[in-house]
Amino acid sequence: MADGVLSPGVNLEAFSQAIAAIQALRSSVTRVFDCLKDGMRNKETLEGREKGFVAAFQESLHSVSRDLGELERLSNLVGKPSENHPLHNSGLLSLDPVQDKTPLYSQLLQAYKWSNKLQYHAGLASGLLNQQSLKRSANQMGVSAKRRPKAQPTTLVLPPQYVDDVINRIDRMFPEMSIQLSRPNGTSAMLLVTLGKVLKVIVVMRSLFIDRTIVKGYNENVYTDDGKLDIWSKSNYQVFQKVTDHATTALLHYQLPQMPDVVVRSFMTWLRSYIKLFQAPCQRCGKFLQDGLPPTWRDFRTLEAFHDTCRQ
Repeated sequence: MADGVLSPGVNLEAFSQAIAAIQALRSSVTRVFDCLKDGMRNKETLEGREKGFVAAFQESLHSVSRDLGELERLSNLVGKPSENHPLHNSGLLSLDPVQDKTPLYSQLLQAYKWSNKLQYHAGLASGLLNQQSLKRSANQMGVSAKRRPKAQPTTLVLPPQYVDDVINRIDRMFPEMSIQLSRPNGTSAMLLVTLGKVLKVIVVMRSLFIDRTIVKGYNENVYTDDGKLDIWSKSNYQVFQKVTDHATTALLHYQLPQMPDVVVRSFMTWLRSYIKLFQAPCQRCGKFLQDGLPPTWRDFRTLEAFHDTCRQ
């Protein structure tokens, strides 16, 4: 507001004087109507009352004319605001006095805040994804293919003995969970995880990376006719089909390529929370069943139980 300027093209001092002129004009108009309301009073003779009324009425009209001329003069000094509105054309929507019928401006502000929040979270997600060494960095893209050293697959190919040692340590961590390891197709391991008397999980691994999980009931058959683990058939029960979908989501959540043993341990810790699949109520609604199903979702951080619809 330097130099008396409200915004480009607007004189702040003239604007303030124009507001005062409007108040003076309203007072003059009020005196005119008061004069008409009082009429011819306070005079003994009729001629005196008429002269007094005419004189007072003329004086009031002159005051209105004088104040109106002053307001017109100041309005020319105020000037016009810049065509470039700070909020562009959307800022004009805030001038609509009927907000209940046309709440466009408030909805526009809400959408703007939502888009800013979306951009902020997208930036955070981009930063997290860039920390994963799943693609070539920008610096390597400029290096010639002949000079670029070939990356050695250190975490994809691990000795089977190391994998067995990691699985055995995890097996000892959870007494209520038993893990059977087998290698029917060479070096790739397959795990049969039995969680109490609640469920069984078939885990297909590639070195220490989990590729696929299938959750079935404790009494369901997990083997094919030739005695191998059945890694393709789904459970016959909807509750364990839901848990299978959530386990697939957990595999996408627990991703740390540089420390695959931590990923496997974190996933097994999350899987262990299903030991009370049919005993734990939902932390949101407090019910044990919803649409005939128990709380099948487990929070990745707190491991609390939620129904599939209550977690959102």
